[in-house]
Amino acid sequence: MSPSCGSAGSAPGSRLLREVTVRSNRRIRWAAVPVAVGLVIALAGCTQQQMNGWLPGTEETKDVTNHTSRIVGLWTTSWVVLLAVGLIVWGLIIWAAIVYRRRKGQTGLPVQMRYNMPLEIFYTIVPLILVLGFFAFTAKDQAAIEKPFDDPDATVHVYGKRWAWDFNYINKDNPEDSVYYQGIQAQEEENAKGAIDESQLPTLYLPQGKKVAIELSSRDVDHSFWIIDFLYKKDMLPGKTNWEYFIPEKLGTYQGKCAELCGEYHSLMLFQVKVVTPAQYQDYLDTLKDQGKVGLLGDEYNTNTNEPNNKAPVEASSENK
Repeated sequence: MSPSCGSAGSAPGSRLLREVTVRSNRRIRWAAVPVAVGLVIALAGCTQQQMNGWLPGTEETKDVTNHTSRIVGLWTTSWVVLLAVGLIVWGLIIWAAIVYRRRKGQTGLPVQMRYNMPLEIFYTIVPLILVLGFFAFTAKDQAAIEKPFDDPDATVHVYGKRWAWDFNYINKDNPEDSVYYQGIQAQEEENAKGAIDESQLPTLYLPQGKKVAIELSSRDVDHSFWIIDFLYKKDMLPGKTNWEYFIPEKLGTYQGKCAELCGEYHSLMLFQVKVVTPAQYQDYLDTLKDQGKVGLLGDEYNTNTNEPNNKAPVEASSENK
């Protein structure tokens, strides 16, 4: 009798275990369906802009400098990793909320658990690996982007000023043959609802395929030099000089602006960049020379005349005596 009693007693328990297993698998499937549908929709609907990480630029301006593909790669890879981490985290949250929800008729608190050492090690080590990985790849790419050229083919000193730009095209072999361009802030067209007259925009000329060094200074307040499609910007701070180094790869006209809120007409602190052939670049420099714009614009035009190292003009000093 005992064997038959044992088998009869185990049948309800087996059925209950199977039912629990079936319900658990069903819940997992239902939780996986929206995740799978979301992934299919997201991947099927990817546009070129999304593949570019929603960064500025189009397929035509891809690889416009020797650094843009590196920047896009770092940006999009970071977002893919973060998206994967986010899906895993949200999936675990939803799974825990469904599986461990309060059932009908249950009262009181569920069983409390503490000090799951493997789990604690996991959620400590994995974020640490992610942070170190992001830091390593960012530092690697930043070091490559910021590496100075030993012998740049073109050096341009850019001054930011409220609310325009000055460009010094420096002749390193003969500084006295350097030329300059003084810009004015963007002019709005009359009765055009804020449209800009692009013919009046300050224009920076750069030679295609040549190593370019950009020296950045400010004449007054904080500015930021940003050529949008180049995917890089650099602060311009009073009393400090910053540098950018890149090789323009594609001919064309690109938009630039100040990316630091700098005052009333910040929105009109615009400029253009024309990447031209080396011959056209030299022709432009010759044009500036023919216009008499020879020499270099210096710090004498800065508005910060009360900096600690500045001295009073000689005339004023003699009068005070």
